[in-house]
Amino acid sequence: MTTESVRTSLFIGGSWRAPTSDSTLAVVSPVTEQTIGRVPAATTADVDAAVHAARLAFRGSGWRDLTPGERATHLHRFADELEARSEDRATTVTSENGMPIALARFAEGAAPVQLLRYYADLIEITPVEERRVSRPLPGTTVVRKEPIGVVAAIAPWNFPAVLSMFKIAPALAAGCTVVLKPSPETSLDSYVLAEAAEAAGLPAGVLNIVNGGADIGRHLVAHPGVDKVAFTGSTAAGREIGRICGELIRPVTLELGGKSAALVLDDADPEQTVAGLATASLLNTGQTCYMSTRILVPAGSYDSYLDAITGMCADLTIGDPMDENTAIGPLASARHRDRVLAMIERGRAEGATITTGGGTPAGIDRGFFVAPTVFGDVANTAAIAREEVFGPVLTVLRYRDLDEAIALANDSAYGLGGTVWTADTERGIDVARRIETGSFGVNYFNLDWGSPFGGVKASGIGRELGPEGLAAYQHLKSIFLAA
Repeated sequence: MTTESVRTSLFIGGSWRAPTSDSTLAVVSPVTEQTIGRVPAATTADVDAAVHAARLAFRGSGWRDLTPGERATHLHRFADELEARSEDRATTVTSENGMPIALARFAEGAAPVQLLRYYADLIEITPVEERRVSRPLPGTTVVRKEPIGVVAAIAPWNFPAVLSMFKIAPALAAGCTVVLKPSPETSLDSYVLAEAAEAAGLPAGVLNIVNGGADIGRHLVAHPGVDKVAFTGSTAAGREIGRICGELIRPVTLELGGKSAALVLDDADPEQTVAGLATASLLNTGQTCYMSTRILVPAGSYDSYLDAITGMCADLTIGDPMDENTAIGPLASARHRDRVLAMIERGRAEGATITTGGGTPAGIDRGFFVAPTVFGDVANTAAIAREEVFGPVLTVLRYRDLDEAIALANDSAYGLGGTVWTADTERGIDVARRIETGSFGVNYFNLDWGSPFGGVKASGIGRELGPEGLAAYQHLKSIFLAA
């Protein structure tokens, strides 16, 4: 019998409030397929209350008027409380979405703490104002950075803790207040976040959390009390949010899907490259937006690379995500597993060759598992090579020369990540410059808190992380002074 974690309140205005409805959302274990938790389903009235609380904290209680140092002090206290709960948060996320625990301890436990501290430090050294010499007439202009206001932050289920903090940390540092809507599949870990905020003494209404599905998300995005929207999720949902924000002339940051390419050059070390692709292409069981899932290899060494990639995927440990040795856990939900299996069948129907995987793993009779799958003999026009699968599914494609490889990499609706594998770092940087994408790795891929991350084309609008991520939550005001 699985013990359920039952939550009965919403975190709004710095306190735990009873929801205005008896409806609940079930959180289901992707390993056991049993319900492991329930949270209240917010209504539109609950969203209205959360936005009102955030608005009051922004304007009435004066969060925006605190000095950067005062806000930084709050954020450091918040980070300390979250750090004390990092193991709890990591294991909660793993139980919700099946993320391997070794990854969750960093991505969902440690990383949100690091982000809070990074932005707390950054806001203290970022000038609020600068003075510029006016042109063409003599005088001076004061250029001032001011917080945008109330932020609607909508987080996905694949990395719920850290991707929430991509939005919360810079928004709070800038002086904004936040209403967070977690994904229904991963609502439990946000309660750990709220408990840390409460214990840290974060002022009432600065952070509010409402649970719900797409209907609640739409109400929050279009709410007249919201000043900016920050969303991570699918391109389809991002397009809908973009349309709403466009109509409202509302600032929006959209971090969306990807179908990134790994360019394996003719001088790459095969063993190191294939080992690196295990992470660059399959992190979090492939449920990572920037994964290099289209692997482009020279035609002359195609067969050897296909064999090596097939062997790497076949050898990955599949199983209980709470096991430190597990590399491939379950997918996050039954619906998503079924979607990934349908994409595999579509690739098979298109004539591509499956060299390993192709369905559920042998010996596992429950849970939302999909075996790591490799497709060879794939055309770049095939759906399996063009559409985001968001699971442990790789395609291996041939190229004749470097120009063709770059053309194939750029022949995509997406532009979020990508990698190049080479013995010559400068050659790799030259390749990176030619790829139409928002981020790229040479013999490696990881995010840097101090550098911007985001996509081009159908992969999104705007940037998160780095000073650019802070600037996304600030308006610029010019104050003209006579000479």
